[in-house]
Amino acid sequence: MLRFVQVSSLVAMCAIAPQLWAFDELAYYKYLHENPELSFQEEQTAATLAKTLGEAGFTVTSGVGGHGLVAMMQNGEGPTLMVRADMDGLPVEEDTGLSYASTVRAKEMNGQDVSVMHACGHDVHMTVVTAAALELVNRRDEWQGTLMVIMQPAEERGAGARDMLKDGLFERFPQPDYNLSVHTIATLPAGKIGYISGWMMANVDSVDITLHGVGGHGAYPHTAKDPVVLAAAVIMDLQTLVSRSIHPAEPGVVTVGSIHAGTKHNIISDKATLQLTVRSYSDEVRETLLSGIERITVKQAEALGFPDDRLPEVKVLNEYTPALWNDPELVARGVAAMRAELGDDALAEIPKEMGGEDFSRYGRTDAKIPSFMIRVGTVPEPLWEAAGRGEARLPSLHSAFFAPDPVPTLETGRRAVTAMALDLLAKP
Repeated sequence: MLRFVQVSSLVAMCAIAPQLWAFDELAYYKYLHENPELSFQEEQTAATLAKTLGEAGFTVTSGVGGHGLVAMMQNGEGPTLMVRADMDGLPVEEDTGLSYASTVRAKEMNGQDVSVMHACGHDVHMTVVTAAALELVNRRDEWQGTLMVIMQPAEERGAGARDMLKDGLFERFPQPDYNLSVHTIATLPAGKIGYISGWMMANVDSVDITLHGVGGHGAYPHTAKDPVVLAAAVIMDLQTLVSRSIHPAEPGVVTVGSIHAGTKHNIISDKATLQLTVRSYSDEVRETLLSGIERITVKQAEALGFPDDRLPEVKVLNEYTPALWNDPELVARGVAAMRAELGDDALAEIPKEMGGEDFSRYGRTDAKIPSFMIRVGTVPEPLWEAAGRGEARLPSLHSAFFAPDPVPTLETGRRAVTAMALDLLAKP
């Protein structure tokens, strides 16, 4: 599982040799890929990472905000740099055909038995950050300050960063001067790094709607209050929120991802449930969308004559993820460092998108810590070329077919993170 070779105890004590630890990042990545764990269940993943970083000389604290861990290495006076990776997998059944594909099964929080896969590249994130951290151990004579490595749980539930901060992350440990993170991207070839200055990812809210009807026989709809008809009206009217309630230049998304009602052809159900994802950037647009969802849902029920004791329930879940802002000055500095290490051709400026990432929370504390997340390209070259010819489609993140080309992906990510860290922690 772990591929470490300690070169010499004398070298370890002196920390001046060019090679202190040999790290097989490909084997490590494959192990993590084969052994994913769901959000809030990352116990073994965290233990593996804690052992790796601890053996390399970091002071490791586990159990921060759940299964989160914090690994610290002080190397003289200087700034504190936080580098974060996330650990959780997704309830997706892998269909990549890889020899190291996941076959793991687990129980979700609702008790459902599911397959588990690193379909969002968190195995890449962990390996890249670990490999970069170990390279920085090897190169301690080139930097000065404090390196703070964060392995975060429950990103996919929008809870991990919140829970680690609530557990005193920046009170129990040094408050960083800079935050860095990585995320895979399924629309860039392996060997490329994507970046964007300013807004990068959106506010993410999850909304549950319960529509209470009056059940009855399908042949006598006049004796019932049909929640399916109400659901149809609500779903169509929700589409006007983005098109008619927010400024055309402001991005927003309201998607109904799930609707459940009824049991049989000729029975009018007494309940329908909807699950929504809501995306925005500004706090004002977020509030407009969330309040509009409740207004439309309740008013449609009233318009269709639903009684006061059967009006809908609209619940905004606490899995909110705030929008991610990449600090422009830190981006400029990081891009310059990566360009010097990787060359111009390896970097690509990318557009912002409506996905979400709770790395944003670390830069939204009162300290407003400058933060920067890069995107690491993953697409194998043959697939990239075939897609360019129109002969193939690129699997997206969260797809059962998402399969990064590991060698160039990991190497490029490690070199990028290491280059930025050495720049930010450069000796005076």
